[in-house]
Amino acid sequence: MGTGRTALFNWLFARQQGGSFILRIEDTDTARNRDEHIDGILRALEWLGLDWDEGPYYQSQRSHLYSSAIDLLIESGAVYACDCPPEEIQRRAKERGGPPGYDGFCRDRGLEPSSGRMLRFRVPAGESGFTDLVRGEVPKNNKDLEDFGVRKSNGDPLFILANVVDDADMSITHVIRGEDHVSNTHKYLLLWDALGYGEWPEFAHLPLLYNDQRKKLSKRRDKVAVEDYRDEGYLPEAMVNYLALLGWSPGAEREIVTREEMISGFRLSDVKSAGAIFDERKLQSVNSEYLRALPTDELVERAQAWLLGRWAPIAGLVQERARTLGEIYTLTDFLYRPDPVIDDAEWDKAVAKTPAFEALLSGVLTRFEQVEWDAESIQQAVVDAGRDAGVEQVGKAQAPVRLAVTGRPVGPPLWQSLEVLGRDRTAARIRAGLSRLHPGS
Repeated sequence: MGTGRTALFNWLFARQQGGSFILRIEDTDTARNRDEHIDGILRALEWLGLDWDEGPYYQSQRSHLYSSAIDLLIESGAVYACDCPPEEIQRRAKERGGPPGYDGFCRDRGLEPSSGRMLRFRVPAGESGFTDLVRGEVPKNNKDLEDFGVRKSNGDPLFILANVVDDADMSITHVIRGEDHVSNTHKYLLLWDALGYGEWPEFAHLPLLYNDQRKKLSKRRDKVAVEDYRDEGYLPEAMVNYLALLGWSPGAEREIVTREEMISGFRLSDVKSAGAIFDERKLQSVNSEYLRALPTDELVERAQAWLLGRWAPIAGLVQERARTLGEIYTLTDFLYRPDPVIDDAEWDKAVAKTPAFEALLSGVLTRFEQVEWDAESIQQAVVDAGRDAGVEQVGKAQAPVRLAVTGRPVGPPLWQSLEVLGRDRTAARIRAGLSRLHPGS
C-alpha cells in the first residue's frame, strides 16, 4: 500500500505539472528479485490506472552506466576498497562501545579495488543538509555519516549508487518517496556532487503508513498488498481515492474526490509530514460510496468480470469436480473471501489426526516465503516440509495446508489453487492457522 500511495502521489504531481511519470524497477538486489514481484508491481499500477510515460526501466539492464560512474569515483579518489567482513565490523563496534556501523578502518589502507572487496564512499567533512518540500529543512553533519558502500564485494552496484546515476541520466526533477529514505538522501547528495551532476533534484519525503494500532504497516503483520484488495473486490477508483487522502487533503472535509479533482488540486506543499493511518473500515466506506454510485448494469458487468477473473485459471480443474453451477462457487469461494471459513469440528479433527500439524504448517510457511510461486515449486515445498515434520505421504502433508488456506478438507487441486491465490494471501492464511492453534496467546 505504501508503494501504491507513493506511486499515486508521483503520478498526480506529474499530471498536475504536465511532466513525465517514469516507471523504474530498482532490481539491483539480485538475491531478492523475482519475476512475480515485478509482475505484481506492473499489475497493481495498471489496476490503479497509473499509466506511465516512460519505462519500465530495469536497473539490472543498466550496469554499464553504474560501472562508468564507479570508474569516475575511483579515479577521483572519492571511494576506496574495503575488505572488512560484516562480523568484523560488528565486533569492532561492540568493542569500542560506540554506535554500530563501519568505523573507517580501511579508509587509508590503500587497498586495490579488486574483486571481493566492497567500495566505500569517502564521506567528506562538512554538511549535507537539504530542503524537503514536505518536511522543510533537513540538516545533517557529515561526521554522523559512516563511509557507506556504493559497490558490493561481488561487483554489483548498491541501491544508492544506481539511484543517483539513474536520476541524473533520466533528468529527474522531483524525487517523491517515503520518509524512510530521508537518511539516504544525505548520501545521495554527496554522491551526486562527487559525480559532478550539477543542480540537485527537489525532494519530497512522504509520511509512512500505519495500521489502526499506530504501528508501521508490515507485510509480516498486516494486509498490505494492493492486489489483495483488488482480489477482494474493491474498486480501483475507490482505492485511488482513499490512497490520495493518506497524507494529503483536497482542502475540504470531503471523502469522495474524483481523479480530475485530485490532479487539479494536488500540491506537494499540502502533503502532511505526520504519519497517516491506513484504516480498512474507512476504505470500505469509500468503496461502498463508489459501489452505490455505479449504474446497475455496470455493477453487474464489473462483478461478473471480477468473479470470472479470479477462478478462470483453475476453471478446467473445477469443471471436472463440480456437479452444478452453484458448486463452482462453493469450490472456489476461498479465492473471493478475505479469509477462509473454517469449520471448528473439521479443524479439531484434522489437528487430532496429524500430530505434526503445527510443525508442518510452520515448515510450509518458511518455504512458501522463499520458493518460486508456481504449482510445481509449491508442491515440492509442502513435500519437503512434510518430510521434515515426519509426514511422508503427500496427501497427509497437504491436508493441514488445504484446510488452513481454503477452509475445507477437499477442493480443486491444491498446488494450482495456491498459485492462483498468490503468495501473500496464502502465507497470511497459514499464519492465521498457526495462531488458531494457540488462541489467546
